[in-house]
Amino acid sequence: MPKRFLALILTLILLTVTACNSSTNSENEDASEGKQKLNILMESLPDTEFVVEIADQFTEETGIELNFEVITYETMHEKLIPQLTGTSSDYDVIVVDNYWVGEFTSAGWLEPLDEYINKDDFDTSVYLDSMFNMVGQVDGTTYMLPFYNYAMALVYRTDVYEDPELKSKYKEEYGRDLEVPESIDEYLNISKFITRETNGEIYGSAMQGLRPDPITMEWLNYLFSSGGNFFDESGKAIINNEAGVEALELYIDSMTNAAPPGANGFGFDEAFNVFAQGNAASFVSYNFMLPKLNNPDESQVAGKVDISHIPFGKSLNGGWGWGIPHNAEDKNASWQFLSWVESHDVAKQRAMLGGSPTRSDVFGDEEVLEEYPHFSEVQDIIATSEMIPIIPEAPQLIEILGRELSIAVSGDKTPQEALDTVAEEIEQLD
Repeated sequence: MPKRFLALILTLILLTVTACNSSTNSENEDASEGKQKLNILMESLPDTEFVVEIADQFTEETGIELNFEVITYETMHEKLIPQLTGTSSDYDVIVVDNYWVGEFTSAGWLEPLDEYINKDDFDTSVYLDSMFNMVGQVDGTTYMLPFYNYAMALVYRTDVYEDPELKSKYKEEYGRDLEVPESIDEYLNISKFITRETNGEIYGSAMQGLRPDPITMEWLNYLFSSGGNFFDESGKAIINNEAGVEALELYIDSMTNAAPPGANGFGFDEAFNVFAQGNAASFVSYNFMLPKLNNPDESQVAGKVDISHIPFGKSLNGGWGWGIPHNAEDKNASWQFLSWVESHDVAKQRAMLGGSPTRSDVFGDEEVLEEYPHFSEVQDIIATSEMIPIIPEAPQLIEILGRELSIAVSGDKTPQEALDTVAEEIEQLD
């Protein structure tokens, strides 16, 4: 082979190797840098505001910018589905409501997190069991980190429940003290009494009968407190048994005789406003409402509000979890945010701003408890609460239940007929 050809071939080989090495180095540099901006989809509510408020700290620590898209709950599920079913997602981090968990995990839409957790030695044992089993792990695989809780509680006016005249009349009429009730039927009795004795100036209960979510989430507290549930251990629907029917009868009685006119169409905002304006003695609501109702800028009854267990101690648990879409562009960067926002110091900072914790070490923190003494009660409420079943069909279950509850409240079906329909239809879900 002529020397000039040999030299030419050697030169070409050298150039090719150099080009490959240059390309590989460039790719490694890009990979090490990772994504420099994360898009995060969240619901519009106070806990989201607290995350956004401290987001600059993450950017300062990591150099990664955070772009938050904050939307209403009503549009969130609809917006997420095409993102999660596509080949790629516009979002790097999402938050997942507890009754989407079965749907999202069974469809493979969430990235399993155990590999990231193990790599960084992230301690998930700090989460309350009832939160981690709802918006954390499913069948032994971790898909989310619990973000915030919205376990429901009995929110009540201390000044009304301690009013001397009302207490005296109640004692005279019923032979027992007017106090925070210990059973759901006694709660109804007190609520009707307050409505009657104040001539409707103060309603016993500010209720939210809008379907499907508000009425469902409110009524489930009646169901659980009456000893009812969705299914038995074999998976058979029992929501239409004696306990379920009794719970719906109590609910309808309360809506008819202890709630403001129009409450069967109230959502969360309307019920909150009735209570905050001083026109109700109590309502079954989310425990995170207490700081808002004791804020004089938002409430006319500030300083006169407290929370307790739902009567009989069984309330609806609720919460959201942080998740990474299975088709997110840079899952390592997404995890970097999750591990930061759920670290103890950041979770505590969010709680001090008024957020709703999910970590036991935040609930038990001395500074946090000094600022929010009711958190000790909230932790106990969460521990004893019930959750909506984690099944792929949970969203349809809520739609069915909300529809039939509303029909029963309107009087177009008896409680038994409405719950029979619910049982029949949820047995057919697949």
